[in-house]
Amino acid sequence: LGMCSTMAITTSFFNGIGMGVAVTIILTLSNMIIAAMRKIIPDKIRIAMFIVVIAGFVTCVDLSIQAFLPDLANSLGVFIPLIVVNCIILGRAEAFSYKNGVVASMFDGIFQGIGYTWVLLAMCIIREFLGKGAFGGGVLGANGVQIFPSDFGVGMLTLPVGGFLVLAALIAAMQW
Repeated sequence: LGMCSTMAITTSFFNGIGMGVAVTIILTLSNMIIAAMRKIIPDKIRIAMFIVVIAGFVTCVDLSIQAFLPDLANSLGVFIPLIVVNCIILGRAEAFSYKNGVVASMFDGIFQGIGYTWVLLAMCIIREFLGKGAFGGGVLGANGVQIFPSDFGVGMLTLPVGGFLVLAALIAAMQW
């Protein structure tokens, strides 16, 4: 469920790396703060507290991206602020950080973020390569490395429906 951003941003390798790193940083830092405060957070307001902590880190990361990587900020648009309501981050806060220590929560955030990044990159590579005939756009030059002419690409894969199709294919391959 937390993969909804993949439908929009996984059209280029640059976007995938940017979103993956942003989610990893936010997940790791919010996990650590929530774990550190878990014994003093009243049970009735814990979800609201999780949202406040996550929103604070999302704001810091969003402003940093806008300041230092304006092209990435323009490309990702509204999807960086939407990390606040990403159920992966809130789910990890509820399922792991609220029940474990700071160090364990830090490693959980790092490894969950790396896993999310790998899925984003797999989707980016497939969509960019098959949809545009190129790979590494934004990272390896403006258009990336052109493998075959873009006229022969499956243009539908660069649209949001392509995100659903690639995600479905990856899930099917994993289940198989």
